[in-house]
Amino acid sequence: MTLSLIICTYMRPNAVKKLLDSVVNQTILPNQIIIIDSSTNMETKEILTNNSHIEYCLVSQEHRGLTKQRNFGVSKTNKNTDIVAFLDDDLVLEPNYFEELIKTYQQYPDAIGVGGIDLKENTYFKKEENKKYSKSGYYELDGWVKKESSRNKIRKKFGLLSNLQPDLIPECGHGRSGFPPNGKTYQVEHFIGLSMSFRKEVFEKKSFSSYFEGYGLYEDFDFCVRALNYGKLYVNTNAQVWHYHDPAGRPNLYKYGQMVVKNGWYVWRLAHPNPSIKNKMKWHTTTLLLLFLRFLNVFTTTKRKEAFTESLGRLVAWLNLFINKPKIER
Repeated sequence: MTLSLIICTYMRPNAVKKLLDSVVNQTILPNQIIIIDSSTNMETKEILTNNSHIEYCLVSQEHRGLTKQRNFGVSKTNKNTDIVAFLDDDLVLEPNYFEELIKTYQQYPDAIGVGGIDLKENTYFKKEENKKYSKSGYYELDGWVKKESSRNKIRKKFGLLSNLQPDLIPECGHGRSGFPPNGKTYQVEHFIGLSMSFRKEVFEKKSFSSYFEGYGLYEDFDFCVRALNYGKLYVNTNAQVWHYHDPAGRPNLYKYGQMVVKNGWYVWRLAHPNPSIKNKMKWHTTTLLLLFLRFLNVFTTTKRKEAFTESLGRLVAWLNLFINKPKIER
């Protein structure tokens, strides 16, 4: 199978270099590597000067923004490409990443998309046989467990946390995400955009939505839901990356807070166009609970301004849902 890799970047030359260093050390190399750069300087291009095997594109204002850059990148892939893979620019890959992606498509012919997992923030650990783990304090999956976050403990207490497997979409929204590094492959309904791939054929029917502009929070979720019309999605926990969260190029926290709520509502209603009243209430209650917990960080952390700014963005976006709901593109 032929694989084209697309890396969209903005003002992160050092992060891109680290990622590419891990790409060239793969057990199976991509057939094509495309960098779509929307930076306002030439620093990223300069670090790629001696990499003739990389196709570099510096895009204009017209194509800036994650979804636009991804669509532009797809248009540059080879005609014979079978798989289009996307990676965030601040990742480092385990050496067998692409080998595991391709293996999954071969093992599951009905797969329209395959994602990997992030090891950097993966808190699962193997369950000890003789030790008991409380359901209120831990989450268990296939012999692995992890401590619940404080917000999940509160959601459990109020019946706001779904029992569904991670990366499935409950009718009330606000599902779980993330799998243990146990070597298993799971069928899912969405996966993380920092590490995802799709058969190229899906891009003959769909593209990344223009609704998600700029930073594009949840644009990966949106595309996954629409791709489900053409096949199944899987996460291979052997396809592993390390996500280092480069702070450069991120939006201000007010806008980020707005996107958390507004875009979160959008993808929830894309997946469940007609949820019951009970599940509508659950979505809004969970949204307000998470807003309140974020606001508490004003008093419990040193980053008070950041917590207040994001909380304000969330509140404004939530109130706006009752005035001007986004129009959903299917």
